Amino acid sequence: MCFVWKEPLPVIIIGNGPSGICLSYLLSGYTPYVKADAVHPHPLLQKKLSEKPHVSILDQDLDYLSEGLEGRSQSPVALLFDALLRPDTDFGGNTESVLTWEHQAERMIPHLVLGRNLPGGAWHSIEGSMVTLSQGEWMGLPDLKFKDWMRRKRRGLRDSRATAGDIAHYYQDYVVKKGLSHNFFCGSVVTAVDIESPESGETRSQQDGSPLFVVSGFMTTTDGGQQPFSFRARNVVLATGTSDSPARLGIVGEDLPYVHYELSALEEAMKAGAVTPTSDPVLIVGAGLSAADAILYARHYNLPVIHAFRRSVDDPGLIFNQLPKMMYPEYQKVHQMMRKKSVLSSTAYKGYLSLPKHQPLVFQEDHQAVFQDHNGEHKLFRVSLVLVLIGSYPDLSFLAHGGTDLTVDPDQPLSPKRNPIEVDPFTYQSTRQRSLYAMGPLVGDNFVRFVQGGALAVASSLLKENRKPP
Repeated sequence: MCFVWKEPLPVIIIGNGPSGICLSYLLSGYTPYVKADAVHPHPLLQKKLSEKPHVSILDQDLDYLSEGLEGRSQSPVALLFDALLRPDTDFGGNTESVLTWEHQAERMIPHLVLGRNLPGGAWHSIEGSMVTLSQGEWMGLPDLKFKDWMRRKRRGLRDSRATAGDIAHYYQDYVVKKGLSHNFFCGSVVTAVDIESPESGETRSQQDGSPLFVVSGFMTTTDGGQQPFSFRARNVVLATGTSDSPARLGIVGEDLPYVHYELSALEEAMKAGAVTPTSDPVLIVGAGLSAADAILYARHYNLPVIHAFRRSVDDPGLIFNQLPKMMYPEYQKVHQMMRKKSVLSSTAYKGYLSLPKHQPLVFQEDHQAVFQDHNGEHKLFRVSLVLVLIGSYPDLSFLAHGGTDLTVDPDQPLSPKRNPIEVDPFTYQSTRQRSLYAMGPLVGDNFVRFVQGGALAVASSLLKENRKPP
């Protein structure tokens, strides 16, 4: 039996991570206003905010408000919302948010949030003890400070940072505390988003030129079965993130059973006794933070590690060369090991060996990994397990052409860093498909503190569209 919703929903959000949760909050009638006595430390922004003190931020001109703001995001609305929520955080300050929130039921827009996991999305798939790159406070969502939530849970931050487990529970709890649970269909997998063909003069497509979407997929039931669904929607928001499809090396042997793409595979191998401190080394391929987390995890359990990466240790593009040393001591430790315990140095030891400027060529069935170094020489290493952690890509296979026709350059593959989905910077509506929105990493907003600006832009656009006369 297929679950079908006959009446078109105003909005369907695909993805239930921080982006989807924040947008659901804004579409549920929660409305931001500037506090009557608030003074923003940014003089120009303060002047603009004082011009319409009784008008919700959602109803104001986001282009005008965000003009002149600078920061760590390329999105003007992301910078605006971040500045309103955390006015001077980049300067080490702790000025309170200038926003106050009112619940206005008349502004609610019915919507569904579809996601594979529990609310929080991919955060539930990360090993719980891993510490976030961003400060804990930057992981919070509107009107529920993360540090206050942690205090109530009688938990503390580690060097101002939080564990992935705490973050996942916070997002799950946020949905409950804000009364959003009825909007979330967890355990749902979207398999197709189609545009409904015009029929008998009754579809919205013929009334105002806007499309009507049909979102199809299945829900995983408690007994492990699959319940198909099909929803019609006037607007669709893509908020899936980028962790769906791990990047691959494209070499022979990647499909062998000892080659994996998630840290959880190492955890399972340890539990099964397949990997121990006396076994052959674990090979970790990659030089990003996911690879560093895997190294820290493996060394914590005294597992021998071979760490291979294609860049040099001093490459300025390496993330370790961009992080403040005092704020991220564990990652600096990994960087130090990469340099001092290299195959190129005289201090390599049994527990960890780094292979800078090494390219994997083949993984053999006998657990031998073949590499080519920067001189073109081949080297063999026997390993117990391989973790390939070189990034991931979003899975938009439910869209025509996998979503590539929505990107900045439709002739190139979708890539959050190099070729994101192209959207209007102040509405986040696709420039190529009306009524289709995208937010979060899909459009280049990669940090939780900045994805919320996308939610503000989408909610503002949808609320303005919703008030237009039919």
